[in-house]
Amino acid sequence: MTDDANLPNIQRLLTIMARLRDPDGGCPWDIGQTFETIAPYTIEEAYEVADAIQRGDTADLRDELGDLLLQVVFHARIAEEAGLFAFEDVAAAISDKMVRRHPHVFGDRTLENEAAQRVAWEDVKAAERADKAGEGPASVLDNVPLALPALLRAEKLQKRAARIGFDWAEAAPILAKIEEEIAELRHEMETGGSKARLQDEMGDVLFVTVNLARHLRLDPETALRGTNAKFERRFRRIEALCRESGRDPDAMSLDELDAFWDRAKAEERAAEAAD
Repeated sequence: MTDDANLPNIQRLLTIMARLRDPDGGCPWDIGQTFETIAPYTIEEAYEVADAIQRGDTADLRDELGDLLLQVVFHARIAEEAGLFAFEDVAAAISDKMVRRHPHVFGDRTLENEAAQRVAWEDVKAAERADKAGEGPASVLDNVPLALPALLRAEKLQKRAARIGFDWAEAAPILAKIEEEIAELRHEMETGGSKARLQDEMGDVLFVTVNLARHLRLDPETALRGTNAKFERRFRRIEALCRESGRDPDAMSLDELDAFWDRAKAEERAAEAAD
């Protein structure tokens, strides 16, 4: 069987995936995959989409969105083979959900502003969670995926708790809470706390820091990604300065490396000021 390039593109992609998964002449690697084995690739592709957006590379974004779409098609094909659901069911489910969650667009409900829309959105989601809970007691924290990156999951848990008023009214008091958590971490460090205790207190510091980011309307994941990029950029400059000076970074003291770090930092700020 050859690729039929004349098919509509979505149908062509579905046909290609079916061919790849065909036990009679398909690709051995694709045939051997399961939901579990390709889940890490799905997560990886989502991050690559985010990376292309952050870099402002729209050509790469197109390609990465295609890679992410392939993951959806892959999962749907595995499900179809198992008699669970097909790609059309996936598309129908998300279409129904979007209509259901936007009664102000597809129905006769009127919302005054974006804030009201967010409240309405969360109300619909809460009703959906209650339906999924069935006979068991529902929680506002239901269905926050365990597999989410920890920073993102912390933010989502906090947003859910805030729905019933379990939240600070403003950002300023959270700084005091961060200082309190740092003091508790310092105490464990100074008194020889166990690794478990140190980990617990470190987690508290990170959790409250996420809360501060949320109140400042900042995405903690994006903030940390930016700092990672900044650190990498400046550290690579340190390495370049070491090469220019004929020095081996491994043989330099921390004070010497710190001096190069300060120089790299000053260069960046000068360049930003000149723009």
